[in-house]
Amino acid sequence: MIIRKMTIEDYDAVYGLWKRIKGFAMRSIDDSKEGVERFLLRNPDTSVVAWHEGRIVGAILCGHDGRRGCFYHVCVDPDYRMQGIGTKMVVFAMNALKKENISKVSLIAFTQNDVGNAFWRKIGWNQREDLNYYDFVLNRDNIEAFNQ
Repeated sequence: MIIRKMTIEDYDAVYGLWKRIKGFAMRSIDDSKEGVERFLLRNPDTSVVAWHEGRIVGAILCGHDGRRGCFYHVCVDPDYRMQGIGTKMVVFAMNALKKENISKVSLIAFTQNDVGNAFWRKIGWNQREDLNYYDFVLNRDNIEAFNQ
């Protein structure tokens, strides 16, 4: 198993992984190759992939705004779960954030994502109940779709 920094050359394999994850949500613009490339250019050292036997089996988009880090699209191929891959990727991304002097990291998990929510609790993350999450759509062409 190789855990390493994600590059834009990984995009097709990462996108293929995203497509295999049931219930995974992707946006037409943000998660396009151009959107991910824009993200990686802004955050060149913090996103991560897991390689096993010549293919990507896990990925995290990770970035920061100079104050707080954030994880997006954390996933492990269902055939490779419960092997510590997610934890290794999280540690890799958190260490990358530390190198950039980021002291706190957050993420958003869908309430219906039982597997993901159990994972975050298991590795010691705290669910915030003192916040409300808001968003506002600036580009209605950026269509969100869930894998069935």
